[in-house]
Formats: sequence, structure tokens, C-alpha cells
Amino acid sequence: MKTTKAYFNEKADSWDSKAAEKDKLKLQHMADRLYIKSGATVIDVGTGTGIFLPYLLQKTGIYGKIIALDIAEMMLLKAKSKHIAVNIDFICSDVVALPFPDEICDAVVCYSCLPHFSNKLQAILEMKRALKRGGQVFFCHTSSRQSINEIHRSQPELCAHLFPENDEVRQMLIEAGFTDIRISEGENDYLAAARRISN
Repeated sequence: MKTTKAYFNEKADSWDSKAAEKDKLKLQHMADRLYIKSGATVIDVGTGTGIFLPYLLQKTGIYGKIIALDIAEMMLLKAKSKHIAVNIDFICSDVVALPFPDEICDAVVCYSCLPHFSNKLQAILEMKRALKRGGQVFFCHTSSRQSINEIHRSQPELCAHLFPENDEVRQMLIEAGFTDIRISEGENDYLAAARRISN
């Protein structure tokens, strides 16, 4: 069985044509739902080939900063080849051990990657550590939780990469130290947002 890193490195060349979201309206609509101020520092966890980066750049503006993070080097190379903005740093790392000091960002965005975290609670704890007090985390998908799980169950290499039930997501966020938890599950999208407790 391939590791998650090996799987995504192998898929990097074909990801944009075969797997990535192509509906720009859906991507824009999802970005519009994220409360991110201009000038913010954002960690884009699981940036992949950088599909969501243009929409995050719209949010952060010219004075903001995006840290595009992924476990797979080949995915990052694809993202870097498409996005040469000076305010994006590309970092290869596992989300369960972020190579950053505490409280360095205003928001963490996980677009289309939550099911792939091997230890979801540890990943959420690390995101909380990197967030400034009062900062927000966003888990967003432009497909429904049900459809994502159906796709993953149909592929032997992804059958263990399942999207948790909403109650489980909520409980992990509470346990990690988040409040103001909002979960919206639609027929074609999913968004969970939460704020780091400020004390």
C-alpha cells in the first residue's frame, strides 16, 4: 500500500486534468464564504497543484501572505510552476508536524484535503498551534462529504481516507481548542469553520 505522499506524488502530473475541480464558479463561491481579511497570513494546507491559490490571493491581497503547504513534493512543483507571486511560500511538510513557530497565521485553509490526514486530531491541533488567537480554520470542499467518501471507497489506495461524520469533526475541533464552530453540508459542497479560542 502506497503512503499518502507516494500516492499524490505519483498523481501530480495528471491531477489537474483528471481529479481537480474545474468549475471556477464553484471555487469562487467557496472562497467568497471564507472570512479572510486583506493583508492576512494564511496557511493553505494540502495546496496540491495550487487549484485554490488564485482565490486565496484575491482574499489576502498584495499585502497578505500565503504559505502553500503539501506533503508531496511533485504536487508542490506543479503549484510553483503555475503561481510565481512573491507573497506565496511553498513548503513541503506533513500537517501533523508543521515547521512553524506558534501563532504565525491569521487563518488556515484546508481545501479538499481533510480526509487524507492520517491523524486528523493531531493535524487540527497543529493548525490551532499555528493560528493566532482568534484566528480561523476552514475545511472546505467543492463536493459533498457523501460523494467524496463514495469516490474514496471505490479506490483501494484511498479507501481508508474517509470524511468523518459532522459530529466527529465538531468534537475534534472542540477538543483541539476551537469555538464558534459552523458546519454547512450541501449537496455539492462542504464547509466547516471554527475560531481558535482567544485565551
